[in-house]
Amino acid sequence: MRMNIRESKQSPTANDDPSRKAPRHLTADHDVGGVPLLPPLACIKTPYFHVLGYSVAGEESVVQIPELNVVFDIGKCPRPVLTSDFCLLTHGHMDHSGGLAYYLSQRFFQGMRPGTVICPASIAKAVGNMIDAFGKLEGKAIAHELVPLSSGDEYELRKGLVVRAFPTCHTVASLGYTLIDRREKLKPELAAQQLPGHILRDMKARGEKITYTLDIPLVAYTGDTALPETLSHPDVQNARVLITECTFFDPAHRRRADIGKHLHVQDLVSALPQMQNEWLIITHVSRRTYVNWAAKTLRRAITGMTIRPQIDFLMEHAQKLCVLPGSAAAFVPAEPPDSQDVEDGGNS
Repeated sequence: MRMNIRESKQSPTANDDPSRKAPRHLTADHDVGGVPLLPPLACIKTPYFHVLGYSVAGEESVVQIPELNVVFDIGKCPRPVLTSDFCLLTHGHMDHSGGLAYYLSQRFFQGMRPGTVICPASIAKAVGNMIDAFGKLEGKAIAHELVPLSSGDEYELRKGLVVRAFPTCHTVASLGYTLIDRREKLKPELAAQQLPGHILRDMKARGEKITYTLDIPLVAYTGDTALPETLSHPDVQNARVLITECTFFDPAHRRRADIGKHLHVQDLVSALPQMQNEWLIITHVSRRTYVNWAAKTLRRAITGMTIRPQIDFLMEHAQKLCVLPGSAAAFVPAEPPDSQDVEDGGNS
């Protein structure tokens, strides 16, 4: 059997086993709780686009596809996601929606075009009221566009790229989203005739249908959900990349999953043989579960099974940065040389 779960070579995330050795720049004399940490955003490069984000159950979920100009959920709105014009909100729980007003306000502040928020129709009024309330606090209206969708509804993000909502099953109103590459293709019978362009244009001018629509599901994002109405959906099963939650992995947490309407690893394993995805990215692992242990649990569960997707855990790819109090973070640019340094060629 091909091993589908990729072994991570990244630094351990906040979910990993605390018994692991501390980073080499930390010693027993330092209080880890006093070390400033940047949000450990993860980055996965697929053959089609990058998946950037952070997702820990109950804490924060935000997943960006920069090349497609979208962010699924908004978490606490880490700075990189401001670049996406479209925020696709799956539901209203605070760990998924808390940064929404900040996202819209910052885009206005930085001179960007107003952000577009796509959300379940049943919560659109509450989302609009929340944005208006923050606008009153700021003393100005927060420019935005609000697009309510119901299951099966579509919205064109740009020519040839469509978002389609699919049903999910959670404790509150929720939706999942599929991004679809929509192409108009010449009908096979016409293509076989190799007709010249002017003939095809004349046929089209006469109102004849010469093309058909081809939908290619690029990525599906489930948000928080239970199994029955989600992983069996055609848009979910056939997307090239599926980003799905799987919150619980301990057999003793089966009831927790049922009550909270989240996926348990047993649900995921039962669905995997039918999945046609090329890539499966797992998010929303519970804080009480170490990601490395969760990956090993899933690997054991699929031993002997024939499955197609390449499987990754998003938070195994977190970019960690720990610095000691008073130390400069690695990405902070060095102080510019003073005039004396310039005159001396930078030599001391």
